[in-house]
Amino acid sequence: MERSNDSIVTEFVLVRLSAHPKLQTVFFVLVLWMYLMILLGNGVLISVIIYDSHLHTPMYFFLCNLSFLDICYTSTSVPLILDSFLTVRKRVSFSGCIVQMFLSFAMGVTECVLVGMMALDRYVAICYPLRYPVIMNKGTYVPMAAACWVSGFVDSVVQTSLAMQLPFCANVIDHFVCEILAILKLACADISINVISMAASNLIALVIPLLAISVSYIFIVATILRIPSTGGKRKAFSTCSAHLTVVILFYGTIFFMYAEPKSKSSVGAGSQDIAEALISLFYGVMTPMLNPLIYSLRNKDVKAAVKNMLGRKTSSDGL
Repeated sequence: MERSNDSIVTEFVLVRLSAHPKLQTVFFVLVLWMYLMILLGNGVLISVIIYDSHLHTPMYFFLCNLSFLDICYTSTSVPLILDSFLTVRKRVSFSGCIVQMFLSFAMGVTECVLVGMMALDRYVAICYPLRYPVIMNKGTYVPMAAACWVSGFVDSVVQTSLAMQLPFCANVIDHFVCEILAILKLACADISINVISMAASNLIALVIPLLAISVSYIFIVATILRIPSTGGKRKAFSTCSAHLTVVILFYGTIFFMYAEPKSKSSVGAGSQDIAEALISLFYGVMTPMLNPLIYSLRNKDVKAAVKNMLGRKTSSDGL
C-alpha cells in the first residue's frame, strides 16, 4: 500500500478489479448502459407523474422522490466508477473523495428512510382506505419526504466529519468509489467513535425503517386476508406489490453485501473479488435501474399516463 509522509493523504487510489483489465472493459460498457437506462427510466417516470394530474397523490409523490433520488445517487458515483474502469489505478483528490463519499452516503440513507415512509403510506392506504385522504394530506406527506432528505444529509454530515478527522496510513481503496467503510479501513488511529457512530446510523437508516416496513406489511397482509372477494384481495395487494419488490431488492442486496463472510484464504480470492464487485454494482446501479420498471410494468395508472402523454405529444407534433 502507498504511504504518505506524516500520514497526510492528499489523494486516494481506487483499485477495485484492477487485476482484471478485461472485466473492466465489460463492466464499463455494462455500467454505462445501465446508467443511461436509469436516467431515461426515472426521468420518464418523474415527467409522467408531474404531467398527469391523476398521479398527484401521496404514493406517486413518494415515487417521484425515489426516482429523483435514484438519479442523484447514481450520478454521485457512476461517473467515478466509469472513470476508474478506464484507468488501472484511478487517482482521486482527498477533497473530491470526501465530497463523493458525503453525497453517496446522504443519498443512501435518504433512500433507506424513504422506502420506510412509503411502507407507512401503503399501510394507511390499505388499512384505512376511507380515512386515507384525510390522514395522508399534503401537510403530512410533504414533511415526511422532507424528513427523509434531512435525515440523510444530517447523518452524512456526522459520518463524513468524523472520517475527515482521522489520519490515514495508506491511500489505496479497494473499491470502485470512495465508500466510507473502505476509507475507515485505511485509518491508522482508533476508529471506535466512528464504529459507534456508524452503528447508530445503521439503527436509524436500516433497522428502524425495516421494522416499520415489517410491521406495516404484517397489518397490510392481515387486512388483505379479511377481504372477502378474491378480486378485492388481488386489487389491494397490487397497490403494494411493487413497493414490496423494491424493498426485497434494496434491503436484500444491502444485507447480503455487508453480512457475507469474507474469506481470508487466498484460494478463490479472485472469484470472490469478482463476486463482491458484482454485488456492489447491483446495489449501486441495478436497483435504481429496476425501480421505474417495477413501478411502471405492474401499474395500470402509470402505463395509461405514459400512453396519454405520448399520445398528446404525437397529436401536437402532427399539428
